[in-house]
Amino acid sequence: MSAALLEVRGLTKAFGGIRAVDDLSFSVAPDAITGIIGPNGAGKTTVFNLVTGVYRPDAGSIDFEGRSLLGIRPDQIVGAGIARTFQNIRLFNRRTCLENVLTPLLQKAPYSVPAALLRTPGVRRMDRELREKSRFLLAEMGLEKLADVQASALPYGLQRKLEIARALAMEPRLLLLDEPAAGMNPEESRALSALIEEIRERFNLTILLIEHHMDVVMRVCSHIVVMNFGALLAEGPPEKVRTDERVLQAYLGKEYRNA
Repeated sequence: MSAALLEVRGLTKAFGGIRAVDDLSFSVAPDAITGIIGPNGAGKTTVFNLVTGVYRPDAGSIDFEGRSLLGIRPDQIVGAGIARTFQNIRLFNRRTCLENVLTPLLQKAPYSVPAALLRTPGVRRMDRELREKSRFLLAEMGLEKLADVQASALPYGLQRKLEIARALAMEPRLLLLDEPAAGMNPEESRALSALIEEIRERFNLTILLIEHHMDVVMRVCSHIVVMNFGALLAEGPPEKVRTDERVLQAYLGKEYRNA
């Protein structure tokens, strides 16, 4: 069995005496799509914030590719190969779709400030390459015809796709998706499920997914982590989780009991 890409052990984070994450341990296998599910307030997004360095844990460890992420700044974690989307979409609303994807690419561009100011031939060539890459990522999300449209003008579902395209621009090896199907109807969520699987294959990614749409989770995830009150309630493949009595009582409900 391959070593875990992401390893979380004894992770704990409290806010005002309330443990949002309580001695949580789980691992994410390479090249897999792993889901985190649970009731609202279970601590799922807090886990993402801990993994990406937004919060520092009170206890526990987070290892990525065998290296500890503790004490590392969020930008350094991105540089190490982890990118994310957010539960509440965070786009540059006054910029175009192309500019949204281009911005993180420009931040990583390997040229100096003087060269950028002088617009040297090397800088102009690099800018052309980065714009081509941005258009490629938009095309992968089906947004190529909307490159010059302002992000705020997009429907909600397309804004979600744009945020994924921007995350892919950071060239992650681990992509964290926080409720990507939020606000989508059943048809849109089915299309998103297919897109997530395609992204994993095309970009050779490992994906960690928080989602309340159980049709998406059960369709795309090979392993599911169930949280409740900050702690691990259950974990395993979809067929095991969906029949776990604890999960049925705490989260899934009776409609899954005979599914």
